[in-house]
Amino acid sequence: MSLAIQEREREGIIILDLKGRISVGEEATALRERCASLAAAGKKNLILNMADVEYVDSTGLGALVMAATTLRKSGGAIKLLNLNKRNLELLVLTKLATVFDLFTDEQDAVNSFFPDREIRAFDILSFVEQLKKEG
Repeated sequence: MSLAIQEREREGIIILDLKGRISVGEEATALRERCASLAAAGKKNLILNMADVEYVDSTGLGALVMAATTLRKSGGAIKLLNLNKRNLELLVLTKLATVFDLFTDEQDAVNSFFPDREIRAFDILSFVEQLKKEG
């Protein structure tokens, strides 16, 4: 299955709605290239809405890290929104949950780009504790 990327804007922040898989091949490449072209166009603050991303492999993780690095170099950032349980577990296991700001609410993700706004960041510690109870 391929990766569909829909772009929209909210309060000057670009939101990419992702659907499908972020895996080795054209999917990871498409995500990296889209983020790089947005950064080159001066759109350096992105939210990746991953509500409809069912699978991320190691190449997909690499694409996320490379995209974040590209945007940071241009003075921007990537925030991750609406990860499913499997993808959250993957970020926790690989310690990448400490690299990305994670959100479950789109407005909180948008607000995180504005220092004067209050936000509720994703509580990774409570998520890990919940995993321990379940497993």
